[in-house]
This record gives sequence, structure tokens and C-alpha cells, in this order.
Amino acid sequence: MVKPPTARSTIPGAGRLGLVEPTAPEGLAALGWVNTESVELLWSLSRAANADLALRTLVRLRDGLGDDWAELDSALRGDSALRGRLLGVIGASSAFADHLVANPSGWRLLRGDKGLPSRKELTDELLAAVEAEPDGSASPTNLVYRAGVTGPAAVAALRKTYRDQLMVLAAADLAAVVENEPVLPYQTVGHQLSDMADAALTAALAVAVATIYPDGPCPARLAVIAMGKCGARELNYVSDVDVVFVAEPSDASTSRLAGELMRVGSSAFFEVDAALRPEGKRGELVRTLESHVAYYKRWAKTWEFQALLKARPATGDFELGKRYVDALNPMVWTASERDDFVTDLQAMRRRVEEMVPPELREREIKLGRGSLRDVEFAVQLLQLVHGRADESLRVQSTIDALTALAAGGYVGRDDAANLTASYEFLRLIEHRLQLQKLKRTHTLPPADDEEGLRWLARAAHMRPDGRTDSLGVLNAEVKRNALRIRRLHAKLFYRPLLESVARLDKDAIRLSPDAATRQLAALGYTAPENALGHLKALTGGASRKGRIQALLLPTLLEWLSDTPDPDAGLLAYRRLSDAMVDADWYLRVLRDEGAVAQRLMIVLGSSAYIPDLLIKAPDVLRLFADGPTGPRLLDNDPDEVARGILSSSARYDDPARAVAAARSLRRHELARVASADVLGMLDVPQVCRALSSVWAAVLGAALAAVIRASEAERGEPAPASFAVIGMGRLGGGELGYGSDADVLFVCEPLPGQDEVRAVKWANTIADRVRKLLGAPSTDPPLEVDTGLRPEGRNGPVVRTLASYQAYYRQWAQAWEVQALLRAHTVAGDADLGLRFLHMIDEIRYPEGGVSETAVREIRRIKARVDSERLPRGADPATHTKLGRGGLADIEWTVQLIQLRHADEVPALHNTSTLETLDAIGAAELMSETDIELLREAWLTATKARNALVLVRGKPSDQLPGPGRVLSAVAQVAGWNSADAGEFLDNYLRVTRRAKAVVERVFGGE
Repeated sequence: MVKPPTARSTIPGAGRLGLVEPTAPEGLAALGWVNTESVELLWSLSRAANADLALRTLVRLRDGLGDDWAELDSALRGDSALRGRLLGVIGASSAFADHLVANPSGWRLLRGDKGLPSRKELTDELLAAVEAEPDGSASPTNLVYRAGVTGPAAVAALRKTYRDQLMVLAAADLAAVVENEPVLPYQTVGHQLSDMADAALTAALAVAVATIYPDGPCPARLAVIAMGKCGARELNYVSDVDVVFVAEPSDASTSRLAGELMRVGSSAFFEVDAALRPEGKRGELVRTLESHVAYYKRWAKTWEFQALLKARPATGDFELGKRYVDALNPMVWTASERDDFVTDLQAMRRRVEEMVPPELREREIKLGRGSLRDVEFAVQLLQLVHGRADESLRVQSTIDALTALAAGGYVGRDDAANLTASYEFLRLIEHRLQLQKLKRTHTLPPADDEEGLRWLARAAHMRPDGRTDSLGVLNAEVKRNALRIRRLHAKLFYRPLLESVARLDKDAIRLSPDAATRQLAALGYTAPENALGHLKALTGGASRKGRIQALLLPTLLEWLSDTPDPDAGLLAYRRLSDAMVDADWYLRVLRDEGAVAQRLMIVLGSSAYIPDLLIKAPDVLRLFADGPTGPRLLDNDPDEVARGILSSSARYDDPARAVAAARSLRRHELARVASADVLGMLDVPQVCRALSSVWAAVLGAALAAVIRASEAERGEPAPASFAVIGMGRLGGGELGYGSDADVLFVCEPLPGQDEVRAVKWANTIADRVRKLLGAPSTDPPLEVDTGLRPEGRNGPVVRTLASYQAYYRQWAQAWEVQALLRAHTVAGDADLGLRFLHMIDEIRYPEGGVSETAVREIRRIKARVDSERLPRGADPATHTKLGRGGLADIEWTVQLIQLRHADEVPALHNTSTLETLDAIGAAELMSETDIELLREAWLTATKARNALVLVRGKPSDQLPGPGRVLSAVAQVAGWNSADAGEFLDNYLRVTRRAKAVVERVFGGE
């Protein structure tokens, strides 16, 4: 304990007193505090949160008191309790300093040994300020008074009286900063502030009664229900007071009464907010009890039942208020059974976090990460989940609820104690912030405001610890408590679950199976019994791996609960962990690389496509870590991957082994690309390029292996050169996860070789390549499609270059010419492939453009595609490939422009849709607005189509209706909003606008 200096001590200089203002010595002299008899006064002054502010206020008080200053000076010298209260409050709050200067005699409220006033004493004093007497309608349960003073005079009297009582509490709360007075417990402060609010509402109601019913008793029964922090009796110094009104009867008169109460209360005390009423600010201000019950039975959302956790009668008709609470309370404790319980709470939690601007998240102690709301949200969720079966949890304040949760074994006792300490610390900081200027704030001063931070630190009882000044202590404590809240926020939900299925701690209190199942269901698991089984399997036994899993799972499960499908994610994590049981590095990487674990949970809980790939290509997990320049998932270059596939497969003479090696590297690359895609690290063109490159490389590896094997079997070189021409999306470098590889096979007999034998050999090669790649596998399929060859599926699979040339010059139909626009060499003999492309250039880029007859034929074929190829039952508005404004619409429009203008615009000699759109814009063949609409639609549809495959694990073109799958597709597609309906609306809007361009440009309107 710090002792004040003795009377023999030397009076320190102003700087040593914490006084930095140049006028401080003059102020001390003006007070007469410059002699040895003033040492104790100076010592107390030096401990004020802002000694300069306290000194300035004392000088102003001396001027205001005049001859009465001597009384205050004498009292301060003889009464250490008064010194603590007065110097504590005027050193921590400029608002109360101004209040005292405006009402100098108010210092007498701070003297004496009396405790804090009771709720009745507070009510009596406020009622006396407006000369209120019991109304004729008053009864033992109906606290209705009629004020003798109304209008501005009533508001002024109430404001001063309330501010006086608020100052008394603040002074008692801050006395320990200056003197060795007892520290007021946090709950005492919250209870007192809530009692003051109840008293204030009672007085405001008295003024309202006298105003609305000046000629007689109040004819209605009105109950004022406190909600939020006031309802829980944990109110702040400066806070809105949330209320709900219940009346019998409910009519225009009672609505005016409630409205006048709110007006008076908001003018005199604090903002009275009734937005938590049914239907919010759009709903009726006052309802009958029957109307309230009907609303909550039929219309209320989950968050409204969560708000009712705090409801209690504050003033007015207490009997009616009790009936309100009794009627609605049973609904609160069954809210967790609602179908939308999880999604509503998750959406509300996201909204809370999104409300905080990014630049304030580290300073926001109410809504940011590791904040007060994290504690309150977690505690309330656990209450709602377990309170339906355990009535001991049906308490209102956060601290009482934590105590009950610990007593019931839903939270560890140490965890509850630590969370309580961190919560009370942040509430103390919040109170001190608000006291400075009596403003509603929850934001720490910026880092460069050292004066403001130091003022806050000293007001919060923080002193230098010998190594760190008060400012350093504050910063360290804020960070420590925020981190502890974040850690315990996850542990609060998941540690008890793990203790219920694993032997973690012989002294741990374990949840019952039913309680654990309820908790998992509330966290978003649709099959909680299965999830509990996975946890048991992961943490079972006494092995070191089980212990590490038990340490990891609380955080992993929290991350999983934020994904679209936590059930599938947890199952996938169990399968992956089982497959990696002999890999020592696996759990070590998850434990030591936080980014790896978090990214893995996002991927597993979002995609059915990726888990099997990761199980077979586990080394990709190492790429989830961050490297020197960013995520290692982005380190691979598609061209280098392709070269690696070709070189790796070239080591094997057996085509099956060569293709197996290529498949292995493809699997690794697909896992990498898909994971980076789900995590939002790759854009659409990057994904398409990577997928096209790896497909072409595997095709090239298979072709080379089959040719090598054929030459070994024949004992002589191949009789022909062989090239694979990519068509469709493969040729355009725009493959998606569910795309087949459209190709043409072309051969050229080598000099001296018989053409018939060479073509027969080439057909054998093509057949073996297709069979090798199409062999059954658990990997994503490798289907080679030759349906775009001349004469379609009735034509030969392989043709010579001359045969292709003869066919295209004489027989090519409009659709075949259009298909050639995307032809590009992807594998085999590069020279032959190049000669093929040069040969078809005169076909696909005809001199003068295609004829009008060909244009009409293309339009006719497109009309048939639209009417015949859309799958039965598909929604044309949301089919990503063939639907309105979908991929086919965009691509056919671009290709028609190419057919018409490529001869005169060489830049249109391009197989990529997006690059061709850029060339069309550069040539001014379409307006930039139309170009942008088509580009956005193509990117949107491609992203959605890829997301469908990633989410479902199989090819799909049809967007689902509202529900979990659409939400998952929206999230994987990178939609920022939590509302999947907005994603769908955006898709419909983008494609609708693109369709208008298509109809005008392609349709010739």
C-alpha cells in the first residue's frame, strides 16, 4: 500500500505531482496548497487520473464558492474519503467537473460515511424533484405517480437531480483511484445504475401522467419492461435504456403516455429506446399482453427471444409486467428448437462484427474481436441451449449466467473465472471511457493520443509497475484480455464437448450426452450425434495424437461452425486424420501453423470436391501455410506444373504407370487450385488457366506414353506424327472443374509410310489414350470427348491433315466452322498441330466474313439448343451454361462477331472468350458498356458453375434454390454478404442484363 508523504516531507514540484500545465503553480498558490500542511492534499491530487483537470476544477470551484471555499478546503484536509471521491471524480471526468462548477454546493453530496442510496431513496428523490404524489390509479403493484411540475421545468429538475446522483456513484466508484478507499465491485455499479434508471423511468412516467391526463387519474395500466443491460441490471454510465411497453387497454391514449415518457426520459436522463418491441420501430409502440403473446408465438425471430433473456418489469404496473415475463419466458427456453436458430444467431453475430469499421476493430471493446459482445453472445447462446433443461441457467446478468454455467458443468470453473475477470475488466474500461465526457462510447483512444490513454489508464486504477508506465500497463492488459476472451470464446463451446467424449482431465465436469448433443446442434451441426461420435474417435485413447487433437479441436470446431456444412467438414477432418495417422508432421503443422488449420477447416466445411483429393495428396496441406511472399498455395506456376507432369510420366515405359504418375500430379494440382479457389486466392481466369494446363499436360503425358509403348511393341518408330487439338473450353484455356476435354485427333504419315496403315495405327493410339484416361478412378474424371470431329460421332476418330482440309473446304457446316474458332494445339507433335491451325484459319476466319446464310443457320442452331438441350426441369434463369445470359449465350455472341469480323480484325484470332471480348472492344465492334455486361456475366456464371462443383463434388450447371447448398455456393463463389438470396439476385440481375445484349447483338435486333 502506498503511503502519503509525512508532514516533514519536502513539497514536490508541479511536475512530480503529475501537473504539466504551465499555470499549475499559480493554481496551487491560489488554493493555498503550497505549505507543509498541504502535503496530504498534494499527494491525493497527484494520484488523480488527470491532476491538471482536477486542479483547474478546484480553482473554478473556489471562485464559485467564494467565502464557502474555506468549508470545502477544511473538509478536504480532514476527510480522506471526501478527498478520494471529489478528486477522483473531477480528475477522471470533465463532464462532472463542469457539473460541479455549475452547482458548487454539490460537493456536499460527496461527504460523510453514508453508503449508496437504495432504489427507493433514488425514486423518492427524483419524484420529489417534480413534486410528484401517488396518482389516483396507484396500487401496491402499480407504481403510478402524478408530477406537480411538467414541461421544461420538470426536465431541468430531473436532469440536475439525476446528474447529482450519477456523480455520487461515480465519485464512490473513483475514490479508490486517489485514496485507499474500497473498490466498488463491477456488479454493484451495474446494479446501482440500473436502480437509477428504474427510478428515472418512474419519475418520467409521473411527468407523462400529469401531462397526458391533467384532469384525472390515469385510466390505463402501463407496465414498462426493461430490456438489454438495464433489464439484466448491468447498465453502463452512459447507455440507451431499452424498454418495451405493455398496456391494458392499448389505445391512442396509452401510446401517447408511453411516447411522453420516452420524450421526458430522453431529455432528462438517457435515450429511452423502444426498438426491441415487436416489429421494431415500425411496430405499435404499445401493445396488450395478448398482442405481445400472439406476436411471439407466430412472428418473432430468434434474436427477439434472445433479447427476452434480459426482460424484467422496471416500473409502472408490476403485476402486469410480471404476467408479461411469465407468459413469454417459456418461449425463450424453447427458442433453440427452432429450425432457424443456428442461422439466425450466426447471421446476427456476423452483423455485429461487420458493424465495426476495419480501422476501429482493434480499439472497439464492445463489438470488435475479443470484445464484450463476444462474451455476451457466447454466454447467451449457452443459456438458450441448456436453459430449456436446466432452470438454474435462467438468470439475466452475464456474470450470474457465467457462475450458473460453471456450477452446472457447462463451462469449466477456471474458464468461467477467467472470462468473468476479462469481462469485468473491459466493462471497467468502458465505464471510464464514458465518464470522461459522459458520452456513449466504447472505443479506445488512438495509439497516438498518449494523453487520452494515460488519463484512461490512471482512471482505471493502473499505475506503473516499476518496468512499465501506466500507459504500457493499459495496452498490455487490453491485449491480454482480448486474446483471453477470443481463446475462451472458442473453448466455452467446445472444451466441455471434448471433455464429454475424451479422458482429458479426471477432475473435469463433463456434459451429459444429451447436453453435448444440444450444444452441437446449437452450433450448426445438423447431425449432432454423428458429430459427437467423430469427436470421440478423434480424441479417443491415451495416445499423444489424441491429446493433441483435444487441444486443437476447440478452435477447429469453432472455425468449422462458420462454414456452410460443418457436419461434412468434421467428417472430412476425421477421414483425413485417419488417413494421416502415420504422418508425424500432420498434427504438428496444424498445431504450429494457425493459418494451415484455419484454411483447412474452411476448405473441408465448404467443399465436397476437395477432401478426397487432400486424402490422396496430403502434401498439399503444407502449401496452406504462408511463405515469404504470401500463401504457398500460389507458389506453383501452371506451366511448371505441366512440365513436371510430362517429365515425371516420361520415366515409365508402361503407359498405365506413366498415366498413374500423371494422375498423381494432377490430383495434387487440382487440390491446390481448388483449395486456393475456395479460400478466395485465385480469380476465375487463373483457375481456368490452371485447370486447362493440367488437363493438357495429362493428355500429353498419356499420348507420349502410349506412343512409346507402341514403338517398343512394334520394334520400330511410329509411322505417323500425331497431334491433339483442344476444342471448346480446353482449346480456349477456360476449363472448369466439371468440364470434359473436347479434342480432335490429327495424324500425318511419315515419309515412306502407307497412309492406311498410319491412320490405323493412329486410331489405335487414340483409342488407347481414351481408355487409359477414362479408366475407373476415384479422382475427378478424365473424359476425352471427340464429338466435335467432322461428321460428329459418325465420323472417324482420327483423320490426316489432308483429310481434315478436304472435309472442311467442301463439307464444313456452320456449327463446325464455329467450333473451330476455339481450336488450339494442346498435345503431341507441335509442328503438325501448328500446320493444322494454319490450315483451318482460312475456314474459321473466312475472307469477307461468313455469309448471311451461315449467320441465319447459326442463329437457328442456337434456338434449337435453347429449346431442346436445357435439361428437363431446369430453371432457364439460373442454369449457368444454357440459361438466360449464361455461358452459351455469351460465347455464341462472341463467336458470331469473330466469324463476321476476324478477317479484318486480326486481334479476333483468339480462342479465349475474355481476350476476344477485349479485342472486340478495342476494334469498337460493340460499346464498352455491352462488353462489360458480357464480361461480368461470363465471369459470374463461370464462378458459380465452378462453385457448384466444388460444393457438390460433382458436375452441375443448375444453381439450387434457397437453402444450405445455395448458401455454400454463394460463399465459395466469393459472395461477401451472408445473405445467399442477395447472391442469387445479383446472378439474375447480371445475366438478365447480358441477355438483353445477346438478343440485340446475336439476335440481330
